[in-house]
Amino acid sequence: MLALEISNLNKLYKGRVQALNNVSLNIKQGEFFALLGPNGAGKSTTIGIICSLVNKDSGLVKIFGCDIDQDRAAAKSHIGLAPQEFNFNTFETPIEILVNQAGYYGIPRSEALQRAEKYLKLLDIWGKNGTQSRFLSGGMKRRLMIARAMMHEPKVLILDEPTAGVDIEVRHQIWGFLQKLNQEQKTTIILTTHYLEEAEYLCKTIAIINNGVIIQQGLMRDILALCTQHSYIAELKEGLAKPPVIKGFDIKMEDANRLVINFEADKSVSELVKSLAEKNITLVNLYLQSNRLESLFLKLTGKTS
Repeated sequence: MLALEISNLNKLYKGRVQALNNVSLNIKQGEFFALLGPNGAGKSTTIGIICSLVNKDSGLVKIFGCDIDQDRAAAKSHIGLAPQEFNFNTFETPIEILVNQAGYYGIPRSEALQRAEKYLKLLDIWGKNGTQSRFLSGGMKRRLMIARAMMHEPKVLILDEPTAGVDIEVRHQIWGFLQKLNQEQKTTIILTTHYLEEAEYLCKTIAIINNGVIIQQGLMRDILALCTQHSYIAELKEGLAKPPVIKGFDIKMEDANRLVINFEADKSVSELVKSLAEKNITLVNLYLQSNRLESLFLKLTGKTS
C-alpha cells in the first residue's frame, strides 16, 4: 500500500514564484525516504501541502488512501510532523508538552502519560521530564520535537532537518531511534536534511528536488550508481617529493604524506592499491574524500560541474 501518493502537484506563490511544478511522488508503506534539495527547492512547500499547512493550486495528495481535499481529518491523523523550528511552549515541561499534544487527538490522559514516558525514555530525555523546556539543550529540544510527533503514533513521520545543530553523539542516538521505529513499528519516515551522509546512511529511497521539479528519484543504491567519479585520500607511510603518475588516476599532493586521488568508475580501488604498491608506495590509510551522495547532489542541482 502507498503511504503517500502525490500526483502533478503545483504551487505558485504570490509574485509568480513557481514553488512546485508537476511534482509526483509515490512512497510505499514502511519506507525510509529522503526528500533532498537546496534551499528554496520546494521541500518545505511539499511538506506543508502534505500536512495541510499550505494550500496547493492543483494536483492530488493522498495519505494511506485518504485524499487531503476530501478527507483532510483522516489524512492528517496518519501524519506526525517534527518541523525544523522549535514551536512548543518553552515554559512547559516535556511531559506537559507531550500530554497536551496527545489531547489534540483525543488520547486519554492515562494513556498519554504512558506514551510520553515511553518516548521520552526511548529518546533519552526522561530525566528532564519535569524541567521547563527552555532549559533544555538544543539536542534535547530536537528529541522532544520527535517525541511530540509520535504521541498519536502516526503511520507517517515527517522530519524536517531533525538533527540540525546537534552534536555527533546525539545525531547517532536519533538515527538509532529512527531506524528502530522504521524497522520494528514499520513507521514510514520522510526525511529532509542537509546532512547528505545522514540520508545515505538511513534512507532506502530518495527524491531530489530543484527549482520545484523532481530531477531524480528511486532507490538509494541506484541513485548512487549514477556517481561515476570517486575521490580518495591516501595517507602514506613515507613522504614523497612529487605525486606518482598512474594511467587513469588523477593524483595530486596535499602534503608529502597525503595524496588526493580522483578516478572514474571504470577504475577500481584494488587497481589503485596495486599500482601504488608497484611503485613501492606503502599506504597507511585510504578513505573516501567526500560523500558520494553529496557529489551527485551537487552535480544534479548544478552547484558544481
